[in-house]
Amino acid sequence: MSSAKRQLLSGDEAIALAARHAGVALGAGYPGTPSTEILERFSELGGRGQWSPNEKVALEVAIGAAFGGARAIATMKHVGLNVAADPLFTAAYTGVTGGLVVISADDPGMASSQNEQDNRRYAVAAGVPMLEPSDSQEAYDFLLAAFEMSERWNLPVLLRATTRVCHSCTLVEPRGPGGPPRSPRFERDIRSRVMIPAYARAAHRRLRRKLVEIQEWAEGSPLNRVVPGDGSLGIIASGISFMHAREAAPDAAMLKLAVTHPLPMKRIAQFAAGVDRCVVIEEGDPCLVDAIRASGIEVEGKAEMYRFGELDVPRVRRILNRDLSPEPAKPAGKPPQLCEGCQYRLVFEALRKRDCIVAGDIGCYTLGVLPPFEAMDSCVCMGASLGVGLGLRHVLPTEQARRVVSVIGDSTFVHSGISGVVEMMYNPPPDGHVLIILDNSTTAMTGHQEHPGTGRRLNHAPTNKLVLENLVRSLGVQRVHVVEPRAGSDEFERALDECLASRELCVVIARRPCLLIVKRLRELERCDCEEKEIHAQPGH
Repeated sequence: MSSAKRQLLSGDEAIALAARHAGVALGAGYPGTPSTEILERFSELGGRGQWSPNEKVALEVAIGAAFGGARAIATMKHVGLNVAADPLFTAAYTGVTGGLVVISADDPGMASSQNEQDNRRYAVAAGVPMLEPSDSQEAYDFLLAAFEMSERWNLPVLLRATTRVCHSCTLVEPRGPGGPPRSPRFERDIRSRVMIPAYARAAHRRLRRKLVEIQEWAEGSPLNRVVPGDGSLGIIASGISFMHAREAAPDAAMLKLAVTHPLPMKRIAQFAAGVDRCVVIEEGDPCLVDAIRASGIEVEGKAEMYRFGELDVPRVRRILNRDLSPEPAKPAGKPPQLCEGCQYRLVFEALRKRDCIVAGDIGCYTLGVLPPFEAMDSCVCMGASLGVGLGLRHVLPTEQARRVVSVIGDSTFVHSGISGVVEMMYNPPPDGHVLIILDNSTTAMTGHQEHPGTGRRLNHAPTNKLVLENLVRSLGVQRVHVVEPRAGSDEFERALDECLASRELCVVIARRPCLLIVKRLRELERCDCEEKEIHAQPGH
C-alpha cells in the first residue's frame, strides 16, 4: 500500500470521498448524528450535496436521480430510515437505472438518539442487499461495491455504518476517480416504475429472484472473507464487531461478513462445520444469529445482557467466556445542558412557572427535560410534539387540557411538524391549542446545518427561504405571534399567557439566532452584500 496515497479519514469522510470517486451526481439527506458529516464533506469535495426537508424527501429525490440514470446517495441516521421507509420498500420493487445507495448510520448505545434500533432489519423487510463496513477503508471500498451491486441488479443498496465506524479515523488508500460517469438519460419503463397492483405483483417476484441471485453471488464474493486461525474457536462477525473480536480473540478463526443481506448461508455452514465452537459476535439485535439458526446451522450467540449499548473488546471477551456476572458500571459523564445564554432557557423557565404540560420534540430544546427546568413531559420522535399535544388536549379535563403546549424547533418543524398544524386545523381541540416554534435559525443539535427556513443551502449559499409565520397563517392559524425571547423582556411570557387564555389555535414563534452561529451569520450576510455590489457594477 503506497503511503503517499494514504489519508487518515473518518468513516463518514471515507464514504464522501468514495462518492466523489464513484461519480455520484447527487447526494441528498437530512442531518443526524452520526451521518451528518457525509454530505458536508461530499459538498466540500465539490460534490452536489443538499439537505432535504426530511429523509423521505431526500430518498425520493435520490430515487428520481437514479431513475434518470445517474448515481445518487441518500444519507440519514437510523431513525431517519423510519421516515424514508415508504419509498425504500417500493423502490426495491421499481428498481433503479442508475446506482442508488442508501446510507443508514446506526447509533448503538444511543450517543445522540432516542432509540437503539438495528437497521439490519430493514434490509430483510424491504428486500434490499446490505453491506456493513468495519473501518474507514471498507467504508470507502464498500460504497464503490454498493454501486456496482446496485447497477448490476438495478436495486437500491443499503450501506449500514455505526457510530464507531462513522466517527473513528483509520487509514484509507483511495482508488482515485473512476471513469467518466454515464450521462443521465430518462428511459420510459412504465411497468417497472408505476406500482399499480398489476405491475407490483410481477415486480415482487422479480425482486425475490434478484435476491436469490445476489445470495449466490455473495457465497463467492471476496467481500466476505475467512481469517484463518485456531479451529477450536470460530467467530462470525460483521461491521465494527469484527474489529473488537479480532482484538479480543486474535488466534480464533473468523468469518468476516460484509454482505449481511442476503447472507451467504452455504459459506457460513462450511465455516461453522470446520470449527469446534462457533460464536456469532454482533452489536445490537441478534439478527445474524437468528437468521443462521433458522437455516439449521448450530452457532452460539450472546446473552441478552449484551444486546444493549455498544460492544468493545472487554465486552466481547466476556461474551466469549460466557460471563454473565454484572458488568462494571461506566463512569458517570457530564450530562448535556442548554448553553449559557441560550434563549430556550427563558422559554422553559416560563413553561415551568406556569406548570404547563409540554409535548416536546427532537433537538437542543429536548434538554429542557433536565434540571433545573424539568419542563418537558414527552419526546417521541421528530414532529410528534404536535400530534401528542393535540391528543392530550382532546382527552384531558379542561383544567389540564388548557395547560398543554407543543414545543418544536424550526428545523424539526420543517421536517415533520407542518402536517401537525394541518391536523390541528382539521381536528381542533375544544379548548384550542398552543404551539411554540423555537426558531434559532439553524439545525443546532447536529452541528448547525441549514434547512429551508434559514434561506441557505447545505454550502450556505443563499436560496429561497421558507417563512414560518407565513406558512402557518396560510394554513389558517389566526393567532400567530413572532417574539424574541431575551433577558429583560417579558414579550414571550405575555404572548404565552395570551395564547393559553384564548382557548383558540395559536402559534408562538420564538425567534432568535443560536448564539453559536451569530458570527457566521454576520459573515455570510457581509459576503452576500459584497456579491450584490459586484453584480450591480457595470459589466456584470
